[in-house]
Amino acid sequence: MEHAIAWDDGAIVTIDQRALPDDHRPLRLTTIDELIDAIAALAIRGAPAVGVAGALGIALSAHLRAHEGELDEAGVRADAERIASARPTAVNLEWGVRRALSRVADGADAVLAEALALLGEDEAVNRAAARRAAEFLRARCAPGPLRILTHCNTGRLATVAWGTALGAIRELAAAGQVAEVLAGETRPLLQGARLTAWELAEEGIPHRLCVDSAGPAAIAAGMVDCVIVGADRVAANGDVANKIGTYSLAVAAGRAGIPFVVVAPESTLDSRTFSGSEIEIEERAAEEVTHHGGRRMAPEGTPVFNPAFDVTPSELVTAVVTETRTLVRGKEDGSGLPDRIADRIDVIPDFPNKGVLFQDLAPFYADAAIVRDTAAEMARAFRGKFDCVLALEARGFPIGAAVAQHSDVPLILARKPGKLPGEVISAGYGLEYGKDTLEVQAKGIPAGSRVLIVDDVLATGGTLTAAAQLVTGCGALVGGIAAIVELDALGGRAKLSSHEVFTVHHVA
Repeated sequence: MEHAIAWDDGAIVTIDQRALPDDHRPLRLTTIDELIDAIAALAIRGAPAVGVAGALGIALSAHLRAHEGELDEAGVRADAERIASARPTAVNLEWGVRRALSRVADGADAVLAEALALLGEDEAVNRAAARRAAEFLRARCAPGPLRILTHCNTGRLATVAWGTALGAIRELAAAGQVAEVLAGETRPLLQGARLTAWELAEEGIPHRLCVDSAGPAAIAAGMVDCVIVGADRVAANGDVANKIGTYSLAVAAGRAGIPFVVVAPESTLDSRTFSGSEIEIEERAAEEVTHHGGRRMAPEGTPVFNPAFDVTPSELVTAVVTETRTLVRGKEDGSGLPDRIADRIDVIPDFPNKGVLFQDLAPFYADAAIVRDTAAEMARAFRGKFDCVLALEARGFPIGAAVAQHSDVPLILARKPGKLPGEVISAGYGLEYGKDTLEVQAKGIPAGSRVLIVDDVLATGGTLTAAAQLVTGCGALVGGIAAIVELDALGGRAKLSSHEVFTVHHVA
């Protein structure tokens, strides 16, 4: 398959995607400024493609800054900062830059070798992810050719070759399993209309084009069996940044009960970004909205909101499929979250008293991915039902903090006696092995607020009952109660029957 980007004797060679489909115009980029302009102007676009372009950009910088066997490393690093900032939403750009830059101490040839290795890997990575996604959709959807909705361009133009989401459509089409593809026109720059429709026609895959706002209507009308898109960044909690308009499709797919699947390489998964709220969303020029074909369409001076991307919350994503794994709503490669939690709990007999089986969550808290997934699952269970989180001392603190951060709501701490200054409200409770008291500051929980109570373990229910008393004592409402583990034999849930309770892992 023809490559959309390549290296040729000191130059980055690509296709000017702004000119398609009318003009197949090659670009030969020989300076860093030319590369940055091409990325920023969307002449080069698509998360995998900009990642490769970033790596080749470092190779180009090293090529230009090597003199008589000496490489100006500081200059290459300065160029790297400029290239990486050209498209802040897409994490692949920075990833590609960092990967090539890791070889800068070894000289220009080593940098180029690393960039070319990344370029050479891209098609294999895309094909692997596409096959995995196609298999997932075959298993999730009814038998027979599928009616698929896709958004933006995720084909060979957005990668080095083959494509991610569009690559999966190619896989299905080759097996005779595509009835029709409905492609959104996709702002900015109508990349679905200009590029995706062109690639689908090139492959002979049945398709129709629709305006972006018609996608949810098509889903609601039963015209779509599944939605499949790419991504520019996937946060650690599973939130997905993709082309503007993706979120509304995910909402519609969720309401209709059809799969919403994201296909992206592992390089698009960003473990350093906890949630979608931390992702910088690029905004495009107002003229893209106010003008068409050089002619002004809106009244002069009309303010414009023109984001290039939006963020789809993880709870609306059926699966994120990469070349190595399928992440399914709290599951990874078929292993459910409860099983993963069970693998991260040590049971300690006769601690702290004889006859008590202590659930040691230290290994659980040492696994950042499980903590994030558990917090997301708790937040999903009570979505729209709480305004703040009350976490209970002490092992409820970290999971409560993770739920509050995931949900972008305030965190309140319920502590043991004598640890809070000022006026406090107290409630006593019984344990499996004694008695204790919880306290909150009298003004800590806003009156009238809906509070999600979060702890590590639901055992006899005493601690959580006391926490609920603290909430109501402050004039607030219990929006729900969540715990990581429930010890079913101790019957604690019965004490909490007046509240909605959610636990992730059950121990008989």
